[in-house]
Amino acid sequence: MATKPFEAGCIADGRGYAGRMLVHLIADYGPGDLAFAEVRQQLALHLPGADVVYTPVPPFDTLAAGFCIAQLALTPGPADRLVYCNVAPRADSDAPRPENEGERLLAARLGDGTRVVGVDAGHVFAFLRDETDELTEIVIPPTGSQFRSRDAFPPLLPRILRGDAEQAGPVDPAAIPAPPERSLIYVDGYGNLKTSWTEPPAPIGSVVTLRVGGIGAEAMISDGTFDVPARTLAFAPGSSGWTRRDGSAVRWYEVLLRGGSAAELLDHPEPGTRVSVRA
Repeated sequence: MATKPFEAGCIADGRGYAGRMLVHLIADYGPGDLAFAEVRQQLALHLPGADVVYTPVPPFDTLAAGFCIAQLALTPGPADRLVYCNVAPRADSDAPRPENEGERLLAARLGDGTRVVGVDAGHVFAFLRDETDELTEIVIPPTGSQFRSRDAFPPLLPRILRGDAEQAGPVDPAAIPAPPERSLIYVDGYGNLKTSWTEPPAPIGSVVTLRVGGIGAEAMISDGTFDVPARTLAFAPGSSGWTRRDGSAVRWYEVLLRGGSAAELLDHPEPGTRVSVRA
């Protein structure tokens, strides 16, 4: 696997984020949780000098995690960039887990050199399945720890970046589940509901009945977040999206309440909830 050398979290060729490797940590630890501090400490040990940015998602929410991974990995950023995700519900088997083992660890390399490392749980890699140049399974040394993102994975990260981590073999992207269609995929801090819709379901300016799970409300189809009157529920292309490897652009539609919280209005739905529209 041909990758450029990793040098203690610093940039060898002068490119990157203020001379430091940018590491996005996406996990379901609560903000300010001790778990985040412990993982951050291990990242400082094994990736010294890296600039670590934490993005939390709800507990066990692999769909929101997968969306955040793609938004951070597939949009413009520094050349030396690692997206490291740990959302591991261990839901792949109901049987007892010897030595606290869990889902397999995957590493992806994108066309611009960005690396993504995370467990293969649910939809963690769903938005990357068609975007990777390389997807491999990494051998995880036995630790017996239930806290693998602190004890097992950080020591592997510099080896993955250097390209000399032990591999179990390539992974067929077709084996990764695709994102669910016409569903809620992420709820942002403003209560906007980001969905997997990518096209308007009705002409711009139409008023439709929008249902998120069992809750319905009237909404206006719009082509801009603020192109509706205040306190109006809208369904519009939001701020999230990226350019696919085939050159096409994707924008994800959002349910938003101008001047308020769509999540609150629609009873706080969770990612994975179906989003339907009737004209």
